[in-house]
Amino acid sequence: MGKVFDIKDRTFQYALKAIEVYNKLQSQKNSAGWIIGKQYLRSATSIGANIQEAQSGESKADFIHKYSIAQKEARESLYWLNLLKASKILHNEDLEYLIKETNEIISVITKIIVNTKNGLKNGKKQ
Repeated sequence: MGKVFDIKDRTFQYALKAIEVYNKLQSQKNSAGWIIGKQYLRSATSIGANIQEAQSGESKADFIHKYSIAQKEARESLYWLNLLKASKILHNEDLEYLIKETNEIISVITKIIVNTKNGLKNGKKQ
């Protein structure tokens, strides 16, 4: 499967992967994994939800705000993935793709925020 470049589609696919991780953790007998899995699922699915909300933002400032929330949720997701990896609750091969994808999503969201802010500075207000 090729890489999805539209951030809305990409974060939707990411949320589907987060559901897979959550289900895998729920099938284990590790209560810490259950809790971390729930935290990861919440933050990972929130990324795309905030990006969707941003599409109907009331202003560029609202758009930036929603993307900033998505960025924070992506960073939180990265924290939970790194915790799962360091604690060895899941195998590294299960997490490497998601850690890489999370970092890429953070980079894309950051670029969108920076570009939008630069547009505001240059007088391109909505």
